[in-house]
Order: sequence, then C-alpha cells, then structure tokens
Amino acid sequence: MKRQFASVISPVELKTIQPISSTERQGKISDLFTIWFGSNIMMLTVITGSLAVCVFNLSFFAAAAAVIIGNLAGAVFMALHSAQGSQLGVPQMIQTRGQFGSFGALLVVVLVVVMYLGFFASNLILGGQGLHAICPPLSINGGIAIVGVLSVTATAFGYKLIHAYTRIMSWLSGTALLLCFGWILLVTGLPEAFFSYRPPTFAGFFGALSIAALWQLAYAPYVSDYSRYMPENSHQGKVFWASYWGCSLGSILPMILGVVIALCWKDDDVVTGLVTLTGGASALIVAIFSVGIAATNAMNLYCGTLCALTVGQTLAPAWSPRSGARIILALGMFTLSLLLAVAGQGNFLVNYIHFILLLLYVLIPWTAINLVDYYLIAHGSYHVPSFFRQDGGIYGYFNYRAIACYLLGILVQIPFIATDVYTGCIARAMGGADISWIVGLMVVCPVYYLMSRGIRASAHSPA
Repeated sequence: MKRQFASVISPVELKTIQPISSTERQGKISDLFTIWFGSNIMMLTVITGSLAVCVFNLSFFAAAAAVIIGNLAGAVFMALHSAQGSQLGVPQMIQTRGQFGSFGALLVVVLVVVMYLGFFASNLILGGQGLHAICPPLSINGGIAIVGVLSVTATAFGYKLIHAYTRIMSWLSGTALLLCFGWILLVTGLPEAFFSYRPPTFAGFFGALSIAALWQLAYAPYVSDYSRYMPENSHQGKVFWASYWGCSLGSILPMILGVVIALCWKDDDVVTGLVTLTGGASALIVAIFSVGIAATNAMNLYCGTLCALTVGQTLAPAWSPRSGARIILALGMFTLSLLLAVAGQGNFLVNYIHFILLLLYVLIPWTAINLVDYYLIAHGSYHVPSFFRQDGGIYGYFNYRAIACYLLGILVQIPFIATDVYTGCIARAMGGADISWIVGLMVVCPVYYLMSRGIRASAHSPA
C-alpha cells in the first residue's frame, strides 16, 4: 500500500511493467489527444510527408490525398490498440503474452525494441540537423546530444512528465505549424507551378499512402502504454476517438507541410528547405520542432525500456523492475542510438525509407493477431496475473497458432513487396505498387480467427 501511495505522489514514475492498480489510475480523456497530437508535430513527420513528392513524385493534390487517406486508415488500428490500455492496465508488449505465450511473445518484443532504436536514432539525426541549421556553430553531433539528453531526462521521470511535456508541445508545435503555413503562403509565396497537375502512377500513390498508414501502425506496439493509467471506467469510445483524432490530425498537418516544402524547395534536404522558406521565423520554428522531437523520442525511449524490461522479466519472472532499472536501460539504449545516429546521418533519407518499409512487413501480422484476439475472441477479458508467470499461466510458453499466423503474415506479403532492395513478382506485375500490408491483414485476420475461436475463448476464462 505504501508503494502504491508513493507512486501516486512521486514526481518520478516508480512502476515499469507492473499492472496499474485502481488507486493509481489517473488522467483525462483529453490527455490522449494531446499526447498524440503534440508528439507528432515534429521534423520526422514533415520529412515523412515530403516522401510523397521526393520519392513517389506526386503532385500536390495527389500527395495530400495519399497522406490523408493513409493516416485516417492507419489510425483506426492505432486507436483500437489504445483502447486496450485502460482496460488491462499493463504495457502493450506485456499484453502480447496473452496472444503469443510468455516466450512466444519475445519474437515480437525484440523486433519492437529494434523499432524504437531506429525511430530514436532517426529523430536524433533530424533534431541535430535542425539545431545546426539555426545555430551553425553548433555541430550536428552536438545537436544530436542535446536532443538526446532532453529525451533521456523525460524518460527518467516517466509517464506523468511525458504527458505534461506533450500537452505543452501541442500548443507550441501547433502554433509553430500554423506559422509555417502562414509564412510560406503569405510571405514567401508558392511557385507558379505549385498546383501543376501530373497524373500519379498507381505505384506512386499507393506507396505514399502506405507510408502514411505505416506511420500510424508504428504506434500500435506502444499506444496503450500511454492509456494504461487511465481510469478503468474510461469510456472506450472516447478513448478511441481521442487517440484517433490526436494522432491523425497531428500527423496529417505536418505531413502536408512536408509536401508543400518538397514542392517549393525542389531538393531532398527538407530541413534546409524549411529554414529557407520560413525566413525570419525559421529559428523559432525549428527550435520548437527540435524540442518536439525530444518529446517524441522520450516516448520512444520510454516504451523501448518497457519492452527491454519485458524481455528481462520473461527470463527472470521473480524480477519486478522499478524506476532505477528503467533509467539505467534508458541510458544504455540512448548510447546505442547515439552511435547509430552519428554513423547513419550521411545517408539518412535512404536508410529511413528502408527502415519504415521493413517495419510495415513485420508489424502488420502482429497487429492483426492482437486486435482479432482482443476484440473478437477474448472480448477484452484477459487473466492479467498469467502475463507475469514464466510458464505463461493459462496462455502457456508458446501459442503456436499465433506464431504460425505471424510467420504466415510475413510470407504472404513477400510477392507483393516493392522496394529498392527487393520487388516481388506480383508487385512487379502491378507496376511496382506495394499492397503487401493489405494482403497481410486480409490473410491473417480471418485465418487467426478461424484457428483460434473456441479454443482461445475458453483459455481466457481461468477456472
């Protein structure tokens, strides 16, 4: 009881992967809007939007349509995961043990840790480049270090500070975003050919749409980490819509800014383009976006440590890691990401595109299995104590049906993959259009449901 009381009043979050009791629940539905709105308005989101022009060669209206449709579609899955947090009160990757088993879940958890490290390193690079652009005496590596220190500090304090940070950034970053659009439209002006129409290719349009959808899907492995402290009686529809609109609007607007910059600047260096196009306001805008990157990176690092702690607790079930373990792991993961960022900054755009496409292929089968199990089979009812047993309790060490469906989901995507590294036979026949993620969802959802209904439903009701 003393520990629960201490966790409520302490400025540092004491818990890590442990279940959140009813006495520790706190927060408002609006917090879910601000954490996803404020954390998305940053340079990496702008860069992602610019890919519709720089990589997929779309005109303004085609690019904007791809960005909007992709985000609105992908946010459905993201928000469905968010609604799980307040019901179960545990991190998303702990809950994955309910589908894959205690050891089977490691297959997904380890991949998600890699995802966090990749996004953390990508954000470090952009934050460093942004600070260098407005303060040339500061090296890019120096800027990377500053963004990293801000991120580690927020991670050390944990859940409350991250939510407070993103509430502030929702106002600051939102204002900076409006200033960007206003300055480019009213002061700098759009080039004459800005609205020139060129017929989009199916491959280009669908490629941009897929990147936008993946941006949302990439939040699925940790979105419920930020709703697990919400009161248990939180209305699930309100949790869904607050997360949905916060993340979709917070992504669509900066991505469209990226489209605008790419069309006006005609160069892959979007950071320099933003600085040039916003003139006298650039220092303020880039400074805010760089601080915003630190907020997002704190979220990546925080959830990365929870996943790493999940791996450790799987192997040592008697271990109940607290805040000290989270801080030590955060420092270690920051050091590794720092090395990745310094090494990869010279070829950032190419590395980033390959990274997010790889994520698409491995995240789709997991999100399909998780959502089908939660909403259609278990109906949100799980035996949480079993999550923390080494033998998996009623869920066992391995759920071979889930693992088989996960691997099937990856395999069925291969013929539909279209990348610079590999293009599948069907994707090539379709002119390079990558619809692999849709195929993965369409195959895994019904197969897992048919294989698991009845068997899994009874497992969710312990004697």
